Amino acid sequence: MPRRNTIPNVFDYWGNAVQMSLVMAEAQSVIAMRLMGMVGLWSVTAQEDKRMVSEKVFAMTKAMTDAGKVGLRGGSPDQVTAAAIRPIRQATRANNRRLAKRGLKRA
Repeated sequence: MPRRNTIPNVFDYWGNAVQMSLVMAEAQSVIAMRLMGMVGLWSVTAQEDKRMVSEKVFAMTKAMTDAGKVGLRGGSPDQVTAAAIRPIRQATRANNRRLAKRGLKRA
């Protein structure tokens, strides 16, 4: 539930920055694994190309919707930002874990 009439704590903003840093690091890892998959070095499924496009639409739509809901309920800027980051972070974390488990392609 959003806090009302409170001054955001600096650690709330710091937490959002940490979450965005993790999104960026995981996204780079996912991009690297997918590129290696495209050239045959990483084990990926045949649907990976389609998945990497469709998942972005879902994650961004969910991020905008969640952030909008928090904003309309009177959430503070850090809460709106956290709500927007959450679905994107979930997607990058899930992709990173899933692709990392597949590993290098064996001959």
